[in-house]
Amino acid sequence: MGGFFIQFSKMKVSIIGLGWLGLPLAKSLQSKGFSVIGSTTSLEKRDRIQKLGITSVQFEMAPHPIGLGFAPLFDVDILIITIPPKSRQQSGDFYLEQLKYLKSMVTNSKVKKIVFISSTSIYPEDPRQKEYFESESLNLENTGNKTQFKGEALFQNEKNYDLTIIRFGGLMGGNRIPGKYFAGKQNVIGHTRVNFIHILDAIGIVEWVILKGLWNETFNGVAPFHPFRKEIYERNAIEYGLDPPKSYSPGNSILDRLISSQKIQDFGYQFIKPNPLDFEYDLNERI
Repeated sequence: MGGFFIQFSKMKVSIIGLGWLGLPLAKSLQSKGFSVIGSTTSLEKRDRIQKLGITSVQFEMAPHPIGLGFAPLFDVDILIITIPPKSRQQSGDFYLEQLKYLKSMVTNSKVKKIVFISSTSIYPEDPRQKEYFESESLNLENTGNKTQFKGEALFQNEKNYDLTIIRFGGLMGGNRIPGKYFAGKQNVIGHTRVNFIHILDAIGIVEWVILKGLWNETFNGVAPFHPFRKEIYERNAIEYGLDPPKSYSPGNSILDRLISSQKIQDFGYQFIKPNPLDFEYDLNERI
């Protein structure tokens, strides 16, 4: 730990979006000696985060930037962007406008390194025997998420900074328990396999990229093991006192849409929680 403090005590990191991933990431980076600042959209949450010892400012992309004293967010060495598209509440166009304004601010700042948090939803939706790797040829016709694809492309094109993209699978941990969302429900899909990642590994991969200087790369952030959904829901029900699904939809597909995390492992990262069947949760935790 002492070495981390010596090496990174003067390195400034900004996190756009101190949410479910951003806040615990900020705490972890700060514990390793980084100087951390982050953004949140409400004054109430800003004040609550400040009490946790994390420097926070109010900053919202609406889609143009609004807030109070947010210039320090862009006076840093590394910027981490954790604002995924909220497709249920916003149009894809709104998200892309947010990113355009954000990129403009970055381009005119001292930021030279960016970690862009993306999603494995960018891969085609088609199941197949072969896993999806970072080298997959993607375009607007075959991507599973056109908004995410355009968002990545926006930051990749005409850039004056180093950029690493991390595509996370389903983020789990804390009170995000897969079985909770299907407790007591009928006709639940249980025969397909998952692409989950635990919050501890999501944080770990971001830190690994920064600590090892893995810039201008794209990594998938998905646990190496892919158990069946039914296995996970039944395990969650037993371990956390949840009702199991009442019934499962018929299906016995031999094909799955699996995402490979081999590349980040080849770069030396060792998963803390490699198997979603062993993920730990807390029903009462609020990350």
